[in-house]
Amino acid sequence: MRALLLAAGLGTRLRPLTDTIPKCLVPVKGQPLLDIWLERLTEAGVGPFLVNTHYLVDKVVAFIETSAFREQVTLVHEKEMLGTAGTLVANIDFFKGQDGMLIHADNYCLADLTAFRKAHINRPSECVMTMMTFQTDTPSACGIVELDERGVVIGFHEKVLNPPGNLANGAVYILSSDFLACMGNNFQTLNDFSTDVLHRFVGQIYTYQTNDVFVDVGSPLGYAKANLSAR
Repeated sequence: MRALLLAAGLGTRLRPLTDTIPKCLVPVKGQPLLDIWLERLTEAGVGPFLVNTHYLVDKVVAFIETSAFREQVTLVHEKEMLGTAGTLVANIDFFKGQDGMLIHADNYCLADLTAFRKAHINRPSECVMTMMTFQTDTPSACGIVELDERGVVIGFHEKVLNPPGNLANGAVYILSSDFLACMGNNFQTLNDFSTDVLHRFVGQIYTYQTNDVFVDVGSPLGYAKANLSAR
């Protein structure tokens, strides 16, 4: 299974750390975040990988050139960022007509990726993707999902005060080949995957909840939490 890792972000909330280090390479317990993703995905049988770049691209290129996973990684540079949906649409052909993963690579995620893949295989027949979810301590800062009794999404609450629950969208997805074809054919002008795409598929998104470590490292608090978490 192929995976697109979204890694072009500026990391403005992590400055001054990200003045010289792209967000995808900030170290968590001494290991660059992107390296953690590539290592754990490879262990789960996922690959090859496409990684989009924008900010401090030379440092990402230099990292990949010396990476143990360099033969499995293709970099695609965005002179102007396309947005999470725009990047997916621009690189639909990478998936070669098969199911694939879309990953916001600014998360520190120790979820069982093999179990995640199995959940996708066993999803309800009407579901076109499987979303990873996690319990968050800051629901108003996350995209909160409502589920039916089968674990299918029936509602989204994107960064609102007092959302109904604390089950958050982890922004790690397995997308079916049918969904990818739909994106390529019908959603060429959309920008953000979370806000422009997901609500169109309510009732067709299965979920897999991880109880392992899952932290958004995009803020100083989250970055500190990731570095203090167990592994």
